Amino acid sequence: MSGRRLSSRRLYEGKVLSLDVDEVEEPGDVRATREVVRHSGSVAVLAIQDDGRIVLVRQYRYPVDQALWELPAGRLDEGEDPEAAAQRELQEEIGQRARDLRKIAFFYTTPGFCDEAMHVFRATSLVASPAKGDEDERIEVQAFALADLESMIEKGEIREGKTLVALLLELRRAKTA
Repeated sequence: MSGRRLSSRRLYEGKVLSLDVDEVEEPGDVRATREVVRHSGSVAVLAIQDDGRIVLVRQYRYPVDQALWELPAGRLDEGEDPEAAAQRELQEEIGQRARDLRKIAFFYTTPGFCDEAMHVFRATSLVASPAKGDEDERIEVQAFALADLESMIEKGEIREGKTLVALLLELRRAKTA
């Protein structure tokens, strides 16, 4: 089952995303106009220290006007391998690399209007590996016990999608281990 694009018009092309307006024919002979945000994809990393604590970063997010606790994460560069991007983001955001990096999830962030694909990794056996972060990022780094993160989820203190997905997967893994 797939649709087909009849025409496409690019309205905007920026550093992070592009916006297209597509005329499409979808399954069931549905003809529609779709506004589509095009994105190169992204990675996120559930970084687990040797003591079991999980490293999150807190940064201000202008679109929601809040500082949010999130997994270290970032955009994939054109043609970049997701695993390499995950290691790069760990270095830039928390000054670490993972000796063990395993993919735990793949999903589309908001498929109703965006084609962004998210690769989520679980990183363990972390080692120091500092790198210079992005100029426009102000990041606070903190490690949390999984039980504390579960409480933060229940209180609504963690409200960012990729972080919720990864933490809920880790909570399920911990309960079945």
